[in-house]
This record gives sequence, structure tokens and C-alpha cells, in this order.
Amino acid sequence: MTIRVAQIGTGNVGVHALKGLILNPEFELTGVWVSSDAKAGKDAAELAGVDTPTGVTATTDLQAIIDTKPDCVVYTALADNRLMEALEDFKRILSAGINVVGSSAVFLQYPWEVLPAELLTPIEEAAKAGNASLFINGIDPGFANDLLPLALAGTCQSIQQIRCSEIVDYATYNSAAVMFDVMGFGHPMEETPMLLQPGVLSLAWGSVVRQLAAGLGLELDSVEQSHERVAAPEDFSIAAGDIKKGTAAAVRFEVRGMVDGKAAVVLEHVTRLRGDLCPEWPQPAQEGGCYRVEVTGEPSYKMDICLSSPNGDHNHAGLVGTAMRVVNAIPAVVEADSGIRTTLDLPLITGRGLYSAN
Repeated sequence: MTIRVAQIGTGNVGVHALKGLILNPEFELTGVWVSSDAKAGKDAAELAGVDTPTGVTATTDLQAIIDTKPDCVVYTALADNRLMEALEDFKRILSAGINVVGSSAVFLQYPWEVLPAELLTPIEEAAKAGNASLFINGIDPGFANDLLPLALAGTCQSIQQIRCSEIVDYATYNSAAVMFDVMGFGHPMEETPMLLQPGVLSLAWGSVVRQLAAGLGLELDSVEQSHERVAAPEDFSIAAGDIKKGTAAAVRFEVRGMVDGKAAVVLEHVTRLRGDLCPEWPQPAQEGGCYRVEVTGEPSYKMDICLSSPNGDHNHAGLVGTAMRVVNAIPAVVEADSGIRTTLDLPLITGRGLYSAN
């Protein structure tokens, strides 16, 4: 029996999720929501780069998507710069009895003690009212810092620290909204971007350290954050636009879950716009970038996750991985109890039915 699914958002992540839905016979596509009039009316196949038309055309009307009565929607619309609107979308969809998987808003990966009650409780109440479940994940926040580190931790005798790092060159990441508006690249160093406003890092990635702590059975005393930025040594261009000399071109930050004055779980990002910037910062295991999991304990582990794709670079591969992490979770989420679900709740997602000889 197929699962009826609708797609919300066809941007950098959504286009890959949509393709995954179209190509997998386990799913029946019921609708596609887009944010621009330029995409409205187009067949889903055209938006996803698939040859055979689906007969499903895109719309800017969210109610039209809800009216198709899908079992689940895949929510990949950008939420970083429209958080309140995204939360309203979730309440509306869940209360209609529709399950949700998605890549944003990232703090919903594990929102407890992260998201204020006045924002979290309405989501939980909507899910209860609609008997629906919500699962937010991806690669980071996502499997690179929940599934993989906790799997390694499960083989240890003792653990002193888990550190999860993203060490990535973002030069080919083609989203001006994320790169400039959210992360502040290309802006004067004296400006504080949205990402680095007080408390934002702990909101966005506090979900990571809180979930790791929950997986370890730890109660954190506090969550701390820190960051440093480096300016461009000269003018240069990236996929999202131009970077002027003296404007922000690299950022490194940490979000730390503290226990008895020590960092028990750490989320670290090392983000460069050129590989030669900040050579003293942690370096990736492959050109372009990697995700790294380090478990300090007995035994200790260091695991580098190196992404690649025949259709693009490491950033392209990360977008596909983010999309398919949530798409492939749809059957488990549809079967799950109502409420906000996490990696700690769901069964192992194995990629069942995805084998291809080509």
C-alpha cells in the first residue's frame, strides 16, 4: 500500500526530496507547495528534474496541499528567517491529522529545554489533536550528530566526551538567504548576523547537545556557546555572490553541553569560504569538507564522514543526504505515536527498497 505524501518547498533540499518521492513507488505524490509564483503551475517532475510528468502541479496555497489529504508532508521550506511562520505551518498541518517530516526548523530535532514552552506546547497540542507525528532531521542537525555518535557510544565502556564537527567549505553552497542573511558572510565584521545573535546558536544547535545528553542519560548543567570570525584577505566570489575584502569569510563556533564544569557533549562548526582560510582551524578529511565524530572514552573513536556524489560536490551530496534522511523516514514516522518524534524514538532507517544496480 502506497503512502500519500505532499512536498512543501522545492529549494536546495526540497528539490532532492521531491525527486526521491517521485522515483520511489512506495509513495504517491499528492501535491507540491512552492514559495514563488514563478514555480506555481509547473509539473512536479519539471521542478525535480525528472523526465516523466507526474500530473501534479505546484501551488502557493498551503490549504490546497492540506486538502489533498496526504498521510505525510515533507517540509523543507526555509525556516531560519521565517520561524514563526514555519511554526504556524506545522500547527496547521499537524492539527489536520497529517504527519510531518522535514529538515527545518532545526531546533525541533530535539526541542525540549531548547524551545520556549510558549512555542513548543502549541506544536505538541496540534500533534495530539490531529493524532499526527513530527520528525525533523537531516545531516546537521541530523544523522551526523545523533544517529552516528550514539551508535559509537553504544560500544563504549566509559565516555568522557562526544564531539561532533562539521568542517566544510561553503563556497559552492548556493543560497544567498542562508549565506548572507543568516550566517552573515560578506557583511562587515562589526555587524552581528542572525546566526550569532545572543542565544541563537544554543537555540539552533542546542537540540543536538540536548539529544546527545538524553541518549547518554545525562542531565546537563548548562549549554554554552562561543564563536570567532575571520575576514576575507581580498575580494573573491562564491556561488551565492561576492565577498569583499575585510568582510566575514570564515566562522567557527561551538555549542557545549556542560556537566560539572566540563564539556560532555560538543557541537562544532568550522565554516570557510575558501580552503586556504584559517589553516590553524581543524581541517577536513577530504577536500571540501567532512563531518567528524569524536568519542573520547574507553575505547575512543574518531570517525570522518566524507560525502561525495557523481552529480556534484560535497555540498550537493549533503543536500541529498539531508533530504533523503527525512524522506526515507516517512514510513516509520507515519507508524509512530503522535507527537514530536526523534532519532531516539524511531526504529533504524535502513534504506529498505533503495538498492539499484546502476
